[in-house]
Parts: sequence; structure tokens; C-alpha cells
Amino acid sequence: MEEALVRAPLPRELLKVLGVEPQSGSKAAAFTEAFLGSSLQRPGNHDLKNLLSHKAVILGYARPKKQKTKRSSKRAKGLTAQQKKALKVFQIRPEHQRYELFLPLHDLWRRYVLDLCAGLKPTCSPQFVQQKLLKADLHGAIITVVRSKCPSYVGLSGILLQEFKHVFKIITREDRLKVIPKRNSVFSVEVNGFVSHIYGSRLKMQLLG
Repeated sequence: MEEALVRAPLPRELLKVLGVEPQSGSKAAAFTEAFLGSSLQRPGNHDLKNLLSHKAVILGYARPKKQKTKRSSKRAKGLTAQQKKALKVFQIRPEHQRYELFLPLHDLWRRYVLDLCAGLKPTCSPQFVQQKLLKADLHGAIITVVRSKCPSYVGLSGILLQEFKHVFKIITREDRLKVIPKRNSVFSVEVNGFVSHIYGSRLKMQLLG
């Protein structure tokens, strides 16, 4: 309802029916302001004239709810240890057990380590190279058993093909696939003249971490 309509005088016929006397414009305006002032809750720091000058009042507002997309809780499950064993995932076929087939893997590993050790300059300290190799991926490295609880393992050398929790699997220059336990064994790794000795138990702990 507009302000002009609120302040419009009542018709004479309606005044007689209601039994009221007509009032002057100033009195009617004062009555309207007083009535609205007692009926409406005015916000702080606002007078009634400012309130009446508003053309629209927001009664309420609710933000539209975003529709939540349900993410699939199902994740792709990998193969179990038994399934891998049944499928012979880690088995290297006899026709592939040839040292020369894995020489490109060794070349890739050498480039990887050179990158990791900032070029392996002659000024690099052996301790620096040792720490880098302990954290590096050794697949493709040529490792040699220099100490072992079992004397028959000492001197074995080859390209590391697979690393498991407790053992290394290497291919020797004689095209023989060997499985060497990490425990109670010490291995040497040579890169560009730098020779590092690594304890198998340390590698076992790193793999578990």
C-alpha cells in the first residue's frame, strides 16, 4: 500500500458510520507516524521517516542449497598377493633370463642416478652419494654381494631386476637368475667410480617405510 493511500482522508459517509470526526492533515500525519512507530520494530540508528521511505522490505532470504554430488566410495582394488602369485606376475620366463636384455635397463638406471646426484662430479663426497643411493630406486643397478652369512652368496653380481621385502632377484652375466636374501648381507653398488656399500637390513627397513 502506498504512502499516499495511507494518508488519504476517509469519505464522509464512512466517518458517520464509524462515529469519528475528521482531522486535519497534520494531525492525521502525526497519528499515522505514532501508530506505525508503536507497531513496527525499527532497526537501530533509523528514524521513522527513513523507514517509510523504503520502497521494498526484504522479509527473508535463504541461499539456494548446492546439490552435493556423491562421490563413489568404491576404489579400484588391486590384485592380492595370492592373485599375483597365481597369475605369475613376478615370474621372469626362461627365454627372458638373459643378461644382455637388461643392459638398457641398467643404462637408464645410471642416467637416473647421475641426475639424482647432480652429475656425480669428482668433487662429490662419498657420503653424499651414499645417502642418495639409500633413497634411490635400485632396479637396474648392478649390485654385488660383498658380505653374507651364507658364503655361497659372496661374489655374486648382476643387474637388479626385482626387489621384494626380504630378497633381491638379479640376473648374472652368465644369464643365471639368482635370489639373494637381504638379511645378513652387504651389497656394493658402483656408479662412475663411486662405490657404495649398502646393508640389506637397511634396505628392508626402507621398503617397509
